[in-house]
Amino acid sequence: MTLPNLITVGRLFLVPLVILMIVSQRWQAAFAIFVIAGVSDAIDGILARHFGMASELGGYLDPIADKALIVSIYVTLAMVGAVPAWLVILVVSRDLMIVSAVILSWVMGKPLAMTPFAISKINTAAQVIFAALVLGSHAFGVDPGAAGEVVELAVAILTVGSMAAYLAFWLRRMAA
Repeated sequence: MTLPNLITVGRLFLVPLVILMIVSQRWQAAFAIFVIAGVSDAIDGILARHFGMASELGGYLDPIADKALIVSIYVTLAMVGAVPAWLVILVVSRDLMIVSAVILSWVMGKPLAMTPFAISKINTAAQVIFAALVLGSHAFGVDPGAAGEVVELAVAILTVGSMAAYLAFWLRRMAA
């Protein structure tokens, strides 16, 4: 268990806490916890990559922690009416499609090593920015206005683009 892995596990423990803060409409606490989770993600990545602390376990734990945080926050924000349900359905569907494709490839005897595509990294960044924007706007009583709509649209477009890229990759690999 390396230091980056411990930080990642700590981030997993923040997920229920941030959900509780959102549901309780303790927006400033939710925003702060989300920022702490984001900073911890950056720190564990720096430690793993630049200080030789990368591990196989961390390679699995980190994306699980990232997706647990993003999916949980999006679902919870939709439940309290802070983000549109259609966007959450899109975000969650993409992740379910990817996980299902990986599992199906294993079942078919053609296991895939899924590495993030550039569009996927940009999509994740947009999802994080949008979540931070929504949490921050509630925490500090600021209307994001058109910027919120633009980022929301960017998340939708990038999510569909990422979904299409992974699906095309998976179909090519399964056909080979």
